[in-house]
Amino acid sequence: MTPDPGTRQLILLRHAKAEHPERIEDVQRPLSLVGRRQSGRVGATLAEDGLVPDLVLSSSSVRTRQTWELARATLGASPEVQFLEGIYYAGARDLLEIVQGVSDDVRTLLVVGHEPTMSRLAAGLAGPDSDETTLARVRVGVPTASRSLLTVHTSWAGLESGGATLVRLTLAE
Repeated sequence: MTPDPGTRQLILLRHAKAEHPERIEDVQRPLSLVGRRQSGRVGATLAEDGLVPDLVLSSSSVRTRQTWELARATLGASPEVQFLEGIYYAGARDLLEIVQGVSDDVRTLLVVGHEPTMSRLAAGLAGPDSDETTLARVRVGVPTASRSLLTVHTSWAGLESGGATLVRLTLAE
């Protein structure tokens, strides 16, 4: 999928399935075996869909780092990546502010984060031309390793609530 020159693409990816070990801080939780498989498929499907990001912004947690690194291995590309502690703690409004700070040179942006922030941001950005079925699904939350694709017709700095088109939600296989 090649966007027109005035369009940007925002991909909001929830991290893959993580372990729940006792006595470990949430930020340190690693991916489970299922999550490792999911992550590899994420990279492959991004490549198949022509959604190779120019920039990846990821939470600094272990599970989001692992999700991205395993996805990158099957993506066939190595875009710039920034691991940001702020994404780990971000609510939807905070995450939008992070996205608004991205350079307009970036045409396709992938954000790897956590629930409920990922689904809340996707639903909040969804404007009137969004796919209604996808919007209804995103409003109830998204499963691990799923990604929401939004098209943006403004600069990143100009992105506001209701200012994007929610195109689809791709679930982990």
